[in-house]
Amino acid sequence: METAPRTYEIRTYGCQMNVHDSERLSGLLEAAGYVRAEDAEPDVVVFNTCAVRENADNRLYGNLGHLRPVKDAHPGMQIAVGGCLAQKDRDAIVKRAPWVDVVFGTHNIGSLPALLERARVQSEAQVEIEESLVTFPSTLPTRRESPYAAWVSISVGCNNTCTFCIVPSLRGKEKDRRPGEILAEVEALVAEGVLEVTLLGQNVNAYGSGFGALADAPGEVLAMTGAGGRGGGSAFAGLLRACGEVAGLERVRFTSPHPKDFTDDVIAAMAETPNVMPSLHMPLQSGSDAVLRAMRRSYRQERYLGIIEKVRAAIPDAAITTDIIVGFPGETEADFEETLHVVREARFSSAFTFQYSKRPGTPAATMDGQVPKEVVQERYERLVALQEEISWAENRKQLGRTLEVLVAEGEGRKDEATRRLSGRAPDNRLVHFTAPDEGVRPGDMVTVEVTYAAPHHLVADKPVLDVRRTRAGDAWEARQGRGAGQKGVPLGMPSIGRPARQAAPVRGCS
Repeated sequence: METAPRTYEIRTYGCQMNVHDSERLSGLLEAAGYVRAEDAEPDVVVFNTCAVRENADNRLYGNLGHLRPVKDAHPGMQIAVGGCLAQKDRDAIVKRAPWVDVVFGTHNIGSLPALLERARVQSEAQVEIEESLVTFPSTLPTRRESPYAAWVSISVGCNNTCTFCIVPSLRGKEKDRRPGEILAEVEALVAEGVLEVTLLGQNVNAYGSGFGALADAPGEVLAMTGAGGRGGGSAFAGLLRACGEVAGLERVRFTSPHPKDFTDDVIAAMAETPNVMPSLHMPLQSGSDAVLRAMRRSYRQERYLGIIEKVRAAIPDAAITTDIIVGFPGETEADFEETLHVVREARFSSAFTFQYSKRPGTPAATMDGQVPKEVVQERYERLVALQEEISWAENRKQLGRTLEVLVAEGEGRKDEATRRLSGRAPDNRLVHFTAPDEGVRPGDMVTVEVTYAAPHHLVADKPVLDVRRTRAGDAWEARQGRGAGQKGVPLGMPSIGRPARQAAPVRGCS
């Protein structure tokens, strides 16, 4: 008698790197014969954790506590914990939650299926943490959430020593993939129907430093830097230009860069490579030179605003977003006013704003001058109010513009009620548009005119000007089990199976 395949669910917390890792974990499990859980309780629950916030462990153990009676009632169910918090806490997880079956770290996600099987056969918890990367994640199987857009990891780890960030100690030193491997993955994705890739790294524009001294770098890297005659400048600028030569790749994005490594040749590559999109996420963290020094951020306000000025001169339509931390230890009211000054000058289209949270194991956690919670809250509210005002004003500048929008899957919570679909403009702004009579699918392109602006999205309520059916739309349709010649989805964007429960990703640590 055949037994049904075991089912799984992955719950993801943290940054884009974790989201990408979860796609790899799904691919590994499905390659091992598991299937994604639909409606019933899964046989395996995997937590892909983050250690960035002070309360990360409370969230994890709270969720593990809720699962304990479920597991007791579900014989054979297994629970696995991976990611940054697992790398940090190791066997302490099993000691605190002995009903956990597997603990694995950031460096050995490829071990998950074997660890689950070993835990099942031996009837005891398996804890396996490696101190350095075993296999580069992009060489592992994957189950991508989107058939039209994909993450492409170009590096892992980080060589920076920001005092608020625990990621380098958990992800390790930067390791870079060879350009040929990256471009081969991009080309393979495009062949599958992908139109948009996001180059991903903890410090994405430091790409190339992981090879060590320039003289020791592979020849293909030298060719990208100009040392081999190609003239791309930095390795990252050369990689952007190389992506521009991939036939069928319509959109290239990257996240997250670090201001200290953001060079003029990268700006030139963005401006001169048509498929590199006019959007930039440039973490600020603080506008105060004193606070930046305490954070060990190796740039200052003048340098940061100079980058913004150069980007806007080269790419006038660029939408620039950022990360800002409020209430870092020692931050004074004058320091905070410097942050507000940068926000006013930079005119960010949006900002990911955070109240400082102690990261156990980081230098900042034990610094003097911890700012009282009520002061942090008041400053945070002022910052959010200012950024909301700027975001709305910047979005109103989009009124009347004609944009080509990549139709997305499930971006808008009210789309069904308003008879709208959603997608992303080239600058990554979210656009809700009236569903055309002609069915469109996630992955197709529509041309629309912006009629309304809100702080966090745009609306195009006039009839769609043009619909361009794409290979990406065909790929989405094929994933739904329909032929490419059938009509698309006239309203709403159904999800693929049961979605993994995941928190909104925190932005990259740069």
